[in-house]
Amino acid sequence: MDVKIERKDSELLVSLAGELDQHAARGVMLHFRELEAQTLPERCTLDLSSLRFTDSSGIAVLLGLHRRMSDIGGSLRVVGTPQQAMKVFDAAGLRRVMKFE
Repeated sequence: MDVKIERKDSELLVSLAGELDQHAARGVMLHFRELEAQTLPERCTLDLSSLRFTDSSGIAVLLGLHRRMSDIGGSLRVVGTPQQAMKVFDAAGLRRVMKFE
């Protein structure tokens, strides 16, 4: 799993590439927590366009990011979600909770 995080003013741009499984999910959340604690972003954009696979661990990551952003008064949007990942997220009802573009 390749995690790229960029800070642009008050926004975090997080890009995930590869496979988001249980092992990778922990690393993604640790990276995000470290940066989020330093920057307190108003917005976070999560780009999944290079994600090849996810399982239920991806649901946990998205819900965790959404919760962290809500806790600090920010917002999360998810872009470029591949079809396989969207099927997993739809099964969990994530479209009712967060914004997918």
